[in-house]
Amino acid sequence: MAKLRGYESALPIALLRAREATMRRFKGHVDATGLTLPQWRVIRALADAGPLDARSLAERCVILPPSLTRIFRALEDKALIETIEAHDARRHTVQLTAAGQALYDRMSGRSEAIYRELEQAFGTENMAELLRLLTLLRETAEAMPTGDVDIIITK
Repeated sequence: MAKLRGYESALPIALLRAREATMRRFKGHVDATGLTLPQWRVIRALADAGPLDARSLAERCVILPPSLTRIFRALEDKALIETIEAHDARRHTVQLTAAGQALYDRMSGRSEAIYRELEQAFGTENMAELLRLLTLLRETAEAMPTGDVDIIITK
């Protein structure tokens, strides 16, 4: 039986810990608006790219479609997004409302300040290199064949 690398050296654990430590920096700011972090990601993605369909938003925001449906309901209830007509009627396309854009505009300055604080503490060059390496890791993992990963559990 192959020995598994040490828990502290496991890439998924290191990524999760870095994500949680980073997200804690933004959570209070987002919580103060009555949003969840995934809701903020949707607002931010729409502010950045304009109207998007559900599939594009799910991929862009790294949110599973069932969760995205709940997020859409919550943001629509808060009048922050609205459904718009799409060329393909099968696609659910949304955009920010004026209130959603105004909320984004109010939040973006503080979000950018938090990011700058983190980047200053971590180092601008380190941040650029980390983002480059994370993109490379993601692209590498996505390009790998999935059929070779078999889960075998024996009693």
